[in-house]
Amino acid sequence: MAGFKGQAEYSIDSKGRIAIPAKMRNALNPEAKSTFTITRGFERCIFLYPLDTWLGIESEISALNTYNRQARDFVRSILMWAEEMVLDAQGRISIPKPLAEFAGITDKGLVIGALDHVEIWNPDSFAAHMNEQADDYETLAERVMGL
Repeated sequence: MAGFKGQAEYSIDSKGRIAIPAKMRNALNPEAKSTFTITRGFERCIFLYPLDTWLGIESEISALNTYNRQARDFVRSILMWAEEMVLDAQGRISIPKPLAEFAGITDKGLVIGALDHVEIWNPDSFAAHMNEQADDYETLAERVMGL
């Protein structure tokens, strides 16, 4: 499993591409074949899943009960945005225009490692999101990781 960590802010070029940091590219398993599935994330960001990780997610999605309306809505919501993207020779990935608009990404993107995936945020949106957190870091850590 890839272990994506860290953060970096990059410009979005005129073709809608953003660089993926070398340390994150190096965390890709060979099975990913330099390919990510890009899709809608939570809190108005974009998720990039390495191909090998995405195949496991697709397996989980295909096991959902399609007689359940919430399951159908979820499948539609994640898959309608999903596209496979291959890193180019400069380590960049193209952000499809609808996803860029969804996340409010125009000229800059904040790339964040999130262990099994990479997130791309509008830097201002991410700062606002972090400022909206009700708990400080220590309290959050205790609630999530504490016994």
